[in-house]
Amino acid sequence: NRRGPRRGRTVHMSSAVTVASSTALSSRASVRGASQPRRDAASPVARRRPVAMSASGMKVAVTGAGGRTGSLCMKLLAQSPEFAPPRGLVRSDKSAAKVKKLLGAESDAECVIGDVSDAASCRALCEGCDGLVILTSAVPKPKIASLVVAIASKILPWMDAKRPEFYFPDEGRPELVDWAYQKNQIDAAKAAGVRKVVLVSSMGGTQIDNFLNTMGDGNILLWKRKAEMYLKASGLDYAIVHPGGLLDKEGEKRELLAGVDDSLLSGDRRSVPRADVARVAVACLTLAEAKNVSFDLASREEGEGSGATADVGALLANLPGEYDYSKPTGSPVPLP
Repeated sequence: NRRGPRRGRTVHMSSAVTVASSTALSSRASVRGASQPRRDAASPVARRRPVAMSASGMKVAVTGAGGRTGSLCMKLLAQSPEFAPPRGLVRSDKSAAKVKKLLGAESDAECVIGDVSDAASCRALCEGCDGLVILTSAVPKPKIASLVVAIASKILPWMDAKRPEFYFPDEGRPELVDWAYQKNQIDAAKAAGVRKVVLVSSMGGTQIDNFLNTMGDGNILLWKRKAEMYLKASGLDYAIVHPGGLLDKEGEKRELLAGVDDSLLSGDRRSVPRADVARVAVACLTLAEAKNVSFDLASREEGEGSGATADVGALLANLPGEYDYSKPTGSPVPLP
Protein backbone atom coordinates (compact mmCIF):
# COMPACT_ATOMS: atom_id res chain seq x y z
CA ASN A 1 0.00 0.00 0.00
CA ARG A 2 1.04 3.63 -0.60
CA ARG A 3 0.93 5.33 2.75
CA GLY A 4 1.19 8.83 4.14
CA PRO A 5 4.46 10.22 5.51
CA ARG A 6 5.23 11.11 9.07
CA ARG A 7 3.48 14.26 10.21
CA GLY A 8 5.28 17.49 9.40
CA ARG A 9 8.08 15.67 7.61
CA THR A 10 10.65 17.64 5.58
CA VAL A 11 13.21 15.76 3.51
CA HIS A 12 16.21 17.14 1.64
CA MET A 13 16.38 15.57 -1.81
CA SER A 14 20.10 14.88 -1.46
CA SER A 15 19.21 12.35 1.22
CA ALA A 16 15.99 11.31 -0.51
CA VAL A 17 17.94 10.24 -3.59
CA THR A 18 20.05 7.96 -1.41
CA VAL A 19 16.91 6.54 0.16
CA ALA A 20 15.36 6.01 -3.27
CA SER A 21 18.29 3.80 -4.26
CA SER A 22 17.79 1.63 -1.20
CA THR A 23 14.99 -0.74 -0.31
CA ALA A 24 13.56 1.79 2.14
CA LEU A 25 11.73 3.98 -0.35
CA SER A 26 11.03 1.25 -2.87
CA SER A 27 9.29 -0.76 -0.18
CA ARG A 28 7.56 2.38 1.24
CA ALA A 29 9.13 1.59 4.61
CA SER A 30 10.23 5.18 5.06
CA VAL A 31 6.68 6.57 5.12
CA ARG A 32 3.98 5.66 7.57
CA GLY A 33 0.27 6.26 8.03
CA ALA A 34 -3.01 4.52 8.65
CA SER A 35 -4.72 2.88 5.69
CA GLN A 36 -8.26 3.91 4.81
CA PRO A 37 -10.91 1.40 3.69
CA ARG A 38 -10.99 0.83 -0.08
CA ARG A 39 -13.94 2.55 -1.72
CA ASP A 40 -16.73 0.37 -3.04
CA ALA A 41 -16.38 -0.07 -6.79
CA ALA A 42 -20.04 0.83 -7.24
CA SER A 43 -19.72 4.26 -5.66
CA PRO A 44 -19.98 7.35 -7.93
CA VAL A 45 -16.40 8.35 -7.10
CA ALA A 46 -15.04 4.93 -8.03
CA ARG A 47 -16.98 4.87 -11.31
CA ARG A 48 -15.47 8.19 -12.36
CA ARG A 49 -11.90 7.27 -11.43
CA PRO A 50 -9.83 5.84 -14.29
CA VAL A 51 -6.64 5.72 -12.21
CA ALA A 52 -6.07 2.62 -10.09
CA MET A 53 -5.13 3.42 -6.49
CA SER A 54 -4.11 1.75 -3.30
CA ALA A 55 -6.33 1.44 -0.26
CA SER A 56 -4.99 4.63 1.31
CA GLY A 57 -5.96 6.86 -1.63
CA MET A 58 -4.08 8.35 -4.55
CA LYS A 59 -0.55 9.46 -3.62
CA VAL A 60 0.34 12.64 -5.50
CA ALA A 61 3.62 14.50 -5.91
CA VAL A 62 3.51 18.25 -6.61
CA THR A 63 6.41 20.20 -8.08
CA GLY A 64 6.46 23.93 -7.53
CA ALA A 65 4.67 23.20 -4.26
CA GLY A 66 6.08 26.32 -2.62
CA GLY A 67 4.52 28.64 -5.20
CA ARG A 68 1.16 30.34 -4.82
CA THR A 69 -0.74 27.88 -7.02
CA GLY A 70 1.31 24.88 -5.94
CA SER A 71 0.67 25.48 -2.25
CA LEU A 72 -3.07 25.68 -2.95
CA CYS A 73 -2.86 22.30 -4.71
CA MET A 74 -1.05 20.87 -1.69
CA LYS A 75 -3.80 22.16 0.60
CA LEU A 76 -6.60 20.67 -1.53
CA LEU A 77 -4.85 17.31 -1.72
CA ALA A 78 -4.10 17.28 2.01
CA GLN A 79 -7.70 18.08 2.92
CA SER A 80 -9.36 15.57 0.58
CA PRO A 81 -10.19 12.04 1.80
CA GLU A 82 -9.77 10.85 -1.81
CA PHE A 83 -6.01 11.34 -1.62
CA ALA A 84 -3.16 10.11 0.53
CA PRO A 85 -1.06 12.89 2.11
CA PRO A 86 0.71 14.65 -0.77
CA ARG A 87 4.45 15.01 -1.32
CA GLY A 88 5.51 18.48 -2.43
CA LEU A 89 8.84 19.56 -3.89
CA VAL A 90 10.13 22.92 -2.63
CA ARG A 91 13.47 24.65 -3.03
CA SER A 92 14.28 25.70 0.52
CA ASP A 93 13.54 25.16 4.19
CA LYS A 94 11.87 28.57 4.22
CA SER A 95 9.50 27.53 1.45
CA ALA A 96 8.77 24.24 3.24
CA ALA A 97 7.89 26.16 6.39
CA LYS A 98 5.43 28.34 4.47
CA VAL A 99 3.69 25.31 3.00
CA LYS A 100 3.47 23.63 6.40
CA LYS A 101 2.03 26.80 7.91
CA LEU A 102 -0.65 26.92 5.20
CA LEU A 103 -1.55 23.26 5.71
CA GLY A 104 -1.57 23.39 9.49
CA ALA A 105 0.35 21.54 12.16
CA GLU A 106 -1.89 18.46 11.99
CA SER A 107 -1.30 17.86 8.27
CA ASP A 108 0.54 14.69 7.25
CA ALA A 109 1.68 16.26 3.96
CA GLU A 110 5.36 15.87 3.16
CA CYS A 111 7.72 18.56 1.87
CA VAL A 112 10.93 17.51 0.17
CA ILE A 113 13.66 20.01 -0.64
CA GLY A 114 15.29 19.71 -4.02
CA ASP A 115 15.38 20.99 -7.57
CA VAL A 116 13.75 19.80 -10.79
CA SER A 117 17.05 20.43 -12.59
CA ASP A 118 18.32 17.23 -10.98
CA ALA A 119 16.88 14.15 -12.70
CA ALA A 120 17.72 11.88 -9.75
CA SER A 121 15.80 14.17 -7.39
CA CYS A 122 12.79 14.04 -9.69
CA ARG A 123 12.92 10.24 -9.71
CA ALA A 124 13.10 10.11 -5.92
CA LEU A 125 10.18 12.53 -5.66
CA CYS A 126 7.96 10.40 -7.90
CA GLU A 127 8.86 7.07 -6.34
CA GLY A 128 5.78 5.50 -4.77
CA CYS A 129 3.37 8.06 -6.24
CA ASP A 130 0.26 7.50 -8.36
CA GLY A 131 0.02 11.05 -9.69
CA LEU A 132 2.18 14.08 -10.45
CA VAL A 133 1.12 17.72 -10.74
CA ILE A 134 3.71 19.88 -12.52
CA LEU A 135 3.57 23.52 -11.49
CA THR A 136 7.07 24.73 -12.31
CA SER A 137 7.68 27.68 -14.60
CA ALA A 138 10.42 30.12 -15.53
CA VAL A 139 9.83 33.56 -14.01
CA PRO A 140 11.05 36.71 -15.80
CA LYS A 141 12.63 39.48 -13.77
CA PRO A 142 12.27 43.19 -14.63
CA LYS A 143 15.28 45.28 -15.54
CA ILE A 144 15.26 47.97 -12.87
CA ALA A 145 16.29 50.82 -15.18
CA SER A 146 13.51 49.99 -17.65
CA LEU A 147 11.03 49.84 -14.79
CA VAL A 148 11.94 53.40 -13.77
CA VAL A 149 11.53 54.58 -17.37
CA ALA A 150 8.14 52.85 -17.67
CA ILE A 151 6.89 54.53 -14.48
CA ALA A 152 8.19 57.90 -15.63
CA SER A 153 6.43 57.52 -18.99
CA LYS A 154 3.12 57.20 -17.16
CA ILE A 155 3.74 60.33 -15.15
CA LEU A 156 5.32 62.69 -17.70
CA PRO A 157 2.83 63.73 -20.40
CA TRP A 158 5.53 64.44 -22.99
CA MET A 159 6.98 60.92 -22.85
CA ASP A 160 5.83 58.07 -25.05
CA ALA A 161 4.50 55.12 -23.07
CA LYS A 162 7.20 52.57 -22.34
CA ARG A 163 6.94 48.97 -21.20
CA PRO A 164 9.41 47.53 -18.72
CA GLU A 165 12.01 45.14 -20.09
CA PHE A 166 12.58 41.68 -18.65
CA TYR A 167 15.28 39.06 -18.49
CA PHE A 168 15.65 35.47 -17.31
CA PRO A 169 18.52 34.39 -15.06
CA ASP A 170 20.91 32.00 -16.82
CA GLU A 171 19.73 28.95 -14.86
CA GLY A 172 16.11 30.11 -15.02
CA ARG A 173 15.71 30.34 -18.78
CA PRO A 174 12.51 28.87 -20.26
CA GLU A 175 14.57 26.51 -22.41
CA LEU A 176 15.73 24.90 -19.17
CA VAL A 177 12.86 25.37 -16.71
CA ASP A 178 9.92 24.92 -19.08
CA TRP A 179 11.46 22.32 -21.34
CA ALA A 180 14.50 20.43 -20.04
CA TYR A 181 13.44 20.37 -16.38
CA GLN A 182 9.83 19.53 -17.20
CA LYS A 183 11.18 16.71 -19.34
CA ASN A 184 13.06 15.53 -16.22
CA GLN A 185 9.77 15.41 -14.35
CA ILE A 186 7.90 13.57 -17.10
CA ASP A 187 10.69 11.01 -17.47
CA ALA A 188 10.78 10.51 -13.70
CA ALA A 189 7.02 9.98 -13.58
CA LYS A 190 7.18 7.36 -16.32
CA ALA A 191 10.12 5.55 -14.69
CA ALA A 192 8.34 5.49 -11.31
CA GLY A 193 5.10 4.08 -12.73
CA VAL A 194 3.09 7.24 -12.07
CA ARG A 195 -0.35 6.74 -13.57
CA LYS A 196 -1.50 10.35 -14.11
CA VAL A 197 0.37 13.57 -14.87
CA VAL A 198 -1.32 16.97 -14.73
CA LEU A 199 0.76 19.74 -16.31
CA VAL A 200 -0.26 23.33 -15.59
CA SER A 201 1.05 25.37 -18.51
CA SER A 202 -0.29 28.62 -20.00
CA MET A 203 -2.60 29.95 -22.68
CA GLY A 204 -0.98 31.45 -25.75
CA GLY A 205 0.98 28.45 -27.00
CA THR A 206 -0.47 28.71 -30.52
CA GLN A 207 0.77 32.30 -30.87
CA ILE A 208 4.41 32.85 -31.79
CA ASP A 209 3.95 36.63 -31.46
CA ASN A 210 2.31 36.49 -28.02
CA PHE A 211 3.74 39.18 -25.75
CA LEU A 212 4.91 36.60 -23.20
CA ASN A 213 7.27 35.14 -25.81
CA THR A 214 9.00 38.51 -26.19
CA MET A 215 9.82 38.82 -22.49
CA GLY A 216 13.55 38.39 -22.14
CA ASP A 217 13.57 36.89 -25.65
CA GLY A 218 12.65 33.69 -23.85
CA ASN A 219 9.88 32.29 -26.07
CA ILE A 220 8.48 30.88 -22.87
CA LEU A 221 5.16 29.71 -24.31
CA LEU A 222 6.89 27.80 -27.09
CA TRP A 223 9.21 25.96 -24.69
CA LYS A 224 6.17 25.13 -22.59
CA ARG A 225 4.48 23.80 -25.70
CA LYS A 226 7.48 21.60 -26.45
CA ALA A 227 7.15 20.05 -22.97
CA GLU A 228 3.40 19.58 -23.49
CA MET A 229 4.02 17.74 -26.75
CA TYR A 230 6.62 15.55 -25.06
CA LEU A 231 4.13 14.62 -22.34
CA LYS A 232 1.45 13.94 -24.95
CA ALA A 233 3.78 11.52 -26.75
CA SER A 234 5.02 9.84 -23.55
CA GLY A 235 2.26 7.26 -23.27
CA LEU A 236 1.32 8.55 -19.81
CA ASP A 237 -2.27 9.43 -18.97
CA TYR A 238 -2.15 13.23 -18.95
CA ALA A 239 -4.15 16.42 -18.54
CA ILE A 240 -2.69 19.74 -19.67
CA VAL A 241 -4.25 22.92 -18.29
CA HIS A 242 -3.65 26.28 -19.99
CA PRO A 243 -4.84 28.96 -17.56
CA GLY A 244 -5.09 32.59 -18.55
CA GLY A 245 -3.81 35.41 -16.35
CA LEU A 246 -3.67 34.26 -12.74
CA LEU A 247 -5.68 36.18 -10.14
CA ASP A 248 -5.12 36.09 -6.39
CA LYS A 249 -8.85 35.85 -5.79
CA GLU A 250 -11.07 33.44 -3.91
CA GLY A 251 -11.97 30.25 -5.77
CA GLU A 252 -15.37 28.63 -6.38
CA LYS A 253 -17.00 32.05 -6.90
CA ARG A 254 -17.02 32.31 -10.69
CA GLU A 255 -18.25 30.54 -13.78
CA LEU A 256 -15.28 28.83 -15.40
CA LEU A 257 -14.70 28.88 -19.16
CA ALA A 258 -12.90 26.09 -20.99
CA GLY A 259 -11.73 26.16 -24.58
CA VAL A 260 -9.04 24.92 -26.96
CA ASP A 261 -6.42 26.44 -29.27
CA ASP A 262 -6.38 29.82 -27.45
CA SER A 263 -9.90 30.65 -28.58
CA LEU A 264 -10.56 32.28 -25.21
CA LEU A 265 -7.88 34.88 -25.93
CA SER A 266 -10.19 36.44 -28.52
CA GLY A 267 -12.73 37.23 -25.81
CA ASP A 268 -12.68 39.68 -22.93
CA ARG A 269 -12.46 37.09 -20.14
CA ARG A 270 -8.89 35.81 -20.15
CA SER A 271 -8.00 35.45 -16.47
CA VAL A 272 -8.82 32.98 -13.72
CA PRO A 273 -8.24 32.74 -9.94
CA ARG A 274 -5.27 30.64 -8.87
CA ALA A 275 -7.55 28.85 -6.44
CA ASP A 276 -9.72 27.65 -9.33
CA VAL A 277 -6.66 26.56 -11.31
CA ALA A 278 -5.55 24.48 -8.32
CA ARG A 279 -9.04 23.02 -7.95
CA VAL A 280 -9.23 22.07 -11.62
CA ALA A 281 -5.73 20.58 -11.58
CA VAL A 282 -6.56 18.38 -8.59
CA ALA A 283 -9.87 17.34 -10.17
CA CYS A 284 -8.03 16.31 -13.34
CA LEU A 285 -6.12 13.70 -11.37
CA THR A 286 -9.22 11.53 -11.06
CA LEU A 287 -11.86 12.59 -13.57
CA ALA A 288 -12.57 10.30 -16.50
CA GLU A 289 -13.29 13.45 -18.57
CA ALA A 290 -9.69 14.56 -17.98
CA LYS A 291 -8.06 11.53 -19.61
CA ASN A 292 -5.50 12.63 -22.22
CA VAL A 293 -6.95 16.12 -22.63
CA SER A 294 -5.52 19.61 -23.17
CA PHE A 295 -7.64 22.69 -22.58
CA ASP A 296 -7.59 26.43 -21.89
CA LEU A 297 -9.08 27.85 -18.70
CA ALA A 298 -10.48 31.28 -17.84
CA SER A 299 -13.38 32.64 -15.81
CA ARG A 300 -16.12 35.22 -15.90
CA GLU A 301 -16.20 37.99 -13.34
CA GLU A 302 -17.79 37.09 -10.03
CA GLY A 303 -21.57 37.43 -10.36
CA GLU A 304 -21.55 37.05 -14.16
CA GLY A 305 -22.98 34.18 -16.16
CA SER A 306 -24.65 31.13 -14.64
CA GLY A 307 -22.82 31.24 -11.32
CA ALA A 308 -19.86 29.41 -9.87
CA THR A 309 -18.77 26.23 -11.66
CA ALA A 310 -18.92 23.28 -9.30
CA ASP A 311 -18.66 20.34 -11.71
CA VAL A 312 -15.26 20.27 -13.41
CA GLY A 313 -16.15 17.02 -15.17
CA ALA A 314 -19.14 18.65 -16.89
CA LEU A 315 -16.94 21.60 -17.87
CA LEU A 316 -14.47 19.28 -19.61
CA ALA A 317 -17.18 17.12 -21.16
CA ASN A 318 -18.35 20.19 -23.09
CA LEU A 319 -15.01 21.19 -24.61
CA PRO A 320 -15.50 22.42 -28.22
CA GLY A 321 -13.09 19.85 -29.64
CA GLU A 322 -9.58 18.47 -29.26
CA TYR A 323 -6.52 20.66 -28.86
CA ASP A 324 -4.58 21.05 -32.13
CA TYR A 325 -0.85 20.57 -31.54
CA SER A 326 0.00 21.14 -35.20
CA LYS A 327 -0.02 24.86 -34.28
CA PRO A 328 1.96 27.04 -34.41
CA THR A 329 3.87 26.68 -37.66
CA GLY A 330 7.23 28.37 -38.18
CA SER A 331 8.17 28.27 -34.49
CA PRO A 332 11.68 29.55 -33.65
CA VAL A 333 11.74 26.84 -30.98
CA PRO A 334 12.10 23.38 -32.58
CA LEU A 335 8.84 21.52 -31.97
CA PRO A 336 8.20 17.83 -32.71
